[in-house]
Amino acid sequence: MSAPLILLVGMSVVVCGVLVLRLHALLSLIAGGLVVALLTPTFYTYRSLARSNANGIDSIDSPTGIVTLRAAKERPAVGSTLLVLRGRELHPVGKLQVLPGGAGESMPAKALDGFVPDRRDVVIETSKDVLAHKTSEQTAGERLGLGFGKTAGEVGILIAMAAIIGQCLLESGAAERVIVTVRRALGDDRTPLAFVLGGFVLTIPCFFETVFYLMIPLGKIMRARTGKDYTLYVMSIIAGGTMAHSLVPPTPGPLFAAGELHVNLAAMMLGGVCVGLPAAMVGLAYARWANRRWDIPLRESAGLSLTELSTAANRDVASLPPLWISIIPILLPITLIGSATVMKSIRDAQPFKAGAIYEIIQTAGNKNVALILTAAFGLAMLAWRRETRAKIGQAVQQAISGSATMILIIAAGGAFGAVLQQTDIATSLRDILPAARLSLLPIAFAITVLIRTAQGSATVAMITTAGIVSPIAAAGGLGFHPLYLALAIGCGSKPIMWMNDSGFWIISRMSGMTETETLKTATVMMGIMAAVGLGVVVLGAWLMPMI
Repeated sequence: MSAPLILLVGMSVVVCGVLVLRLHALLSLIAGGLVVALLTPTFYTYRSLARSNANGIDSIDSPTGIVTLRAAKERPAVGSTLLVLRGRELHPVGKLQVLPGGAGESMPAKALDGFVPDRRDVVIETSKDVLAHKTSEQTAGERLGLGFGKTAGEVGILIAMAAIIGQCLLESGAAERVIVTVRRALGDDRTPLAFVLGGFVLTIPCFFETVFYLMIPLGKIMRARTGKDYTLYVMSIIAGGTMAHSLVPPTPGPLFAAGELHVNLAAMMLGGVCVGLPAAMVGLAYARWANRRWDIPLRESAGLSLTELSTAANRDVASLPPLWISIIPILLPITLIGSATVMKSIRDAQPFKAGAIYEIIQTAGNKNVALILTAAFGLAMLAWRRETRAKIGQAVQQAISGSATMILIIAAGGAFGAVLQQTDIATSLRDILPAARLSLLPIAFAITVLIRTAQGSATVAMITTAGIVSPIAAAGGLGFHPLYLALAIGCGSKPIMWMNDSGFWIISRMSGMTETETLKTATVMMGIMAAVGLGVVVLGAWLMPMI
């Protein structure tokens, strides 16, 4: 069975399970993932794993046999031997030896035994090739379990700590203090605009999910205080954050796309802002329309009862903590993660000896550690407010209980996405990719949309598409700067957000919206913003090709 057909079958199982049979999302995702894993041939899995762990070839000096490689997830050791695979069947055709030198992800290697490499070859460490073969021979249940565990490991601590932070923001009155300040400064009508801009700026150094965790309590408090416009507040947070996540480095997706297409980082950041903000403003316009059409109520979600929210929202303003303390749980993780990202970028550009301060910043800036430290501050804030130990313990218990179901659903979505990725859908797309240069922008956009729809992750979709189109861009003759190609890929990573995307379940479970409500609000809005973003990119490439 072909990869596109397997994709359609898997998607049908999940959609029918959730929307038709009304099964719990966890069961539907697991069922869909198991079906996909059972239908996927062993070779598809091996090829997908080999390509995902491959080192890219940037340039080849034929006379000397020196190859400039771009390291995969881990930089191979100097002197190690790399296996070179070629063709659709990925047959071994030669070997490369890693040489000293290079900086960042770039490294030189020498072809052995007179072998002549090709830029389309797959270069992989022998140990990873063995692992790819071993994994491809595992049972469907084992591969599904690996995807489940990997996703749970990536988001488990993050979600649990974020739930505690949100609970502390609400219990202490910090969220109300921020909302009261925003309302006084901007007025109720401009609060959604503040959410869009705040989400956009905060997501630049962090993942969208992290920012959504931190901002959704503000949206809930705003709804509880005004008694209306909950749909608008939630969608405003999404509109700003999701566009920055895929367009503005240093988040991984746009960072990789810029590197793969040899786009200057500063240009990518400026271009991402120029494309992302107009798209987010259109998203805000749709959010206002959707808010008038669907008045979604405020429901209990993620460990927060409506009674507690009502009590918090109606608290006396004079009893609230000062603003400077209230914003620390929001700004602290952003500052820690952003500082670590900036320091790493500086070191990659100009290598220097890492000292104790650098190591401390990198440790504290790890997203899990940053949220653990912020959760500790939130609990300290509750203690400073003279809450009893019993009440603090109850707040933690509520947060953890609410986040446990979310972690399971997201892990199931990750497992489903992992086995879909193992169908090697990217190779199928590469085989049908036309060579037309003028149409490459919408083609790159469409490929990214298909991959995002298939496996759920916007970052993976951007990385995969960038690898597919980079050889075409490197051949020259685009007629425009490759920046526009990177931005088109970023816009294409927005649609279609559905049940195999962890962000879908985070938005749904944290906001309290049903699956259908999330699809017709957030999912549709992302599609509209993506289309607007692509329009801005095409217009820019036409009016200012920059070549």
